[in-house]
Amino acid sequence: MKKTALLTSLSATAMILGATVASAETWDLPMAYSGSNFHSVTGAEFGKCVTTGTGGEITVKTHPGGSLFKGSEIKRAVQTGMVPIGERLLSGHQNEDALFGIDSVPFLATSYESADKLWNAAKPEMEKLLAEQNLTLLYSVLWPAQGLYFKNEVKTPEDMKGVAFRSYNTASARMTELLGMRNVSIEAAEISQAFAMGVAEGMVSSGATGYGRKVWETLNYFYSVDAWLPRNYMLVNSEVWAGVSESNKAVVKACADFAEYAGTWRSKEYTSFTLQGLRDGGMTVEGPSPELKAKVDEVGEIMTSEWLEQAGEKGKAIVDAYLASK
Repeated sequence: MKKTALLTSLSATAMILGATVASAETWDLPMAYSGSNFHSVTGAEFGKCVTTGTGGEITVKTHPGGSLFKGSEIKRAVQTGMVPIGERLLSGHQNEDALFGIDSVPFLATSYESADKLWNAAKPEMEKLLAEQNLTLLYSVLWPAQGLYFKNEVKTPEDMKGVAFRSYNTASARMTELLGMRNVSIEAAEISQAFAMGVAEGMVSSGATGYGRKVWETLNYFYSVDAWLPRNYMLVNSEVWAGVSESNKAVVKACADFAEYAGTWRSKEYTSFTLQGLRDGGMTVEGPSPELKAKVDEVGEIMTSEWLEQAGEKGKAIVDAYLASK
């Protein structure tokens, strides 16, 4: 499906679900990534769908690029009612509960198909956990598979020793440690500045993030190790959600379903497009050397074992169900 067709379908969905204005409220929606990022584009279209579909009873105003709250602050802001809705990478909160990191266990699910099966196994427990934190899940969209970015060429594990490496969640920080690099915590909105100033010399992320931030201006290599496919989640405050009329809930859910579909389509399309964009920018894009692949596989085994220990019986049940579905 072409982008124009997606936009047309989204507009049609909103018109079909249109409601008569009774009382209007504005939902400020903070997002961590730039407005041009496909997650932010999908979130903006979701907001327009809700605004149109509810006849303006709920007006969603998006704030991309960490302009309202930094990425690390968004979940808490929604949870406490500072804003009614927000989009967040939940694996950034794995320190709260290991379950939030289910989508970022290295080399557990390395394709869209396997990531969907893992999500089907994990979703019921995830929704229960979110409910305990006054949060309701509306939709989630995968990032493309994560690869390794570096300023300098990396052929062996020794080439990574001491490299200042950007992390964005518990999994990426632990992987950095196990690979012998130096962890630097950097929010998505600060990536370009951090590389330009030499604060970091590498990161694990998708082609989409690198393309959106034009990292070829400071980095030179991308290795497609397909480490994991993390998810962004659109969350609404449960108390706010309880106060939404049943008719408007139906609109929001329909818009959320379409946003998940459209966002997933974009994610898949972006995989090849953005990697070519990195090449066009002058970066070397290739698979890892045998030595590097062996090392990251070793790290994956260690981290899977550690996650299962942290997640306990719930985590084991999810992984068992996922493996049984493969």
